[in-house]
Amino acid sequence: MAPRPSNSVAFTVVVTVLSVLGALAMLVVIALSGAPGSLALATVLAALPVGPLVACYLWLDRYEPEPKTLLATGLAWGGFVATAGTLVIQGVGGIFVPLSEVVSLAVAAPVIEEAAKGAFLLLLLWWRRHELDGILDGLVYAGMVGIGFAFVENILYLAAAYNGTDATGPGGADALTTVFVMRCLVGPFAHPLFTAFIGIGVGIAVSSRSSAVRFLAPLIGYLLAVLAHGLWNASTLGGLEGFAGVYVLMMAPALIGIGAVAVFARRSERRMLVASLDDAARRGLLPASDIPWLVDLGARRRARAFAKQEGGDALEAMRDYQQAAIELGFLHHRFLRGTPPSDYAARGASYITEIRAVRPYVAFPGQLVPAR
Repeated sequence: MAPRPSNSVAFTVVVTVLSVLGALAMLVVIALSGAPGSLALATVLAALPVGPLVACYLWLDRYEPEPKTLLATGLAWGGFVATAGTLVIQGVGGIFVPLSEVVSLAVAAPVIEEAAKGAFLLLLLWWRRHELDGILDGLVYAGMVGIGFAFVENILYLAAAYNGTDATGPGGADALTTVFVMRCLVGPFAHPLFTAFIGIGVGIAVSSRSSAVRFLAPLIGYLLAVLAHGLWNASTLGGLEGFAGVYVLMMAPALIGIGAVAVFARRSERRMLVASLDDAARRGLLPASDIPWLVDLGARRRARAFAKQEGGDALEAMRDYQQAAIELGFLHHRFLRGTPPSDYAARGASYITEIRAVRPYVAFPGQLVPAR
């Protein structure tokens, strides 16, 4: 596949170092936040919504699945770097600029937390831009960061509720249940939703030819994330009625809207891939007859099932071919739009080399199986 540029190495080093430091800091914070038994229980409860949320984003990310290691890095950034950075900034800032509970909750926390989470997306934009092909990729990475942040934050809130060290009351099972219902059942999507605005902004920036849009889209996305986060936090100060009002009037419509954007973006990817690969086929880069087997998710599954029946290396060849062709389709689309990454030529050449190497060993349903 494509050669790894030096900025990818820089990204890996920076994110890894910060994640390790953040993990160490959060382990200390978590260890000091309660007894081992309550922490174990809080961790189990906080983990319950993680699997379903991650599954939703992986479902969206089926055309061109992002690297699993990079998705895991997003989770680690949200869980360790963003949470630790937020605690440090809020702690140090509170010493020099004391804030009321209302201002801290409704203004300071959203500003700092969304900046800490959004930093990962900006690092992707600066150093791993080739991994971002549009709005859907931005949403997926934003979702991973938000899920990681919410997971670690929920551990702290759940442990504090059980131990009676927060404002929910004397602690115990009742307090733990209340916090679990509110944070893990009613609003598990909150942090991914807030950061989704930044993801959309970054996705727009990657796809735009305008330098003004490339600068303003992530900034506007960040401001919308802060606004949504601030309204959500402020709603908790108004009692159950205030929370329910914000949930029904803002959070539910926002969630539906972001979901609609994600589904629309995924459907748009199919149309984009058809046009892009059709142009690539006219240039002789791959057979036009293969395109339906590459862009239709159901056809892709049937092609892999057919290859699996043939045994040997057929399934591996099919997977490699489909992946290289889809990567080429996304890259060629950016070329046609006039927004190719700086390493476009090298990446394109590597995909074409892969396609030509495995295509002779690929057969789709109804075709003759090539001899090996």
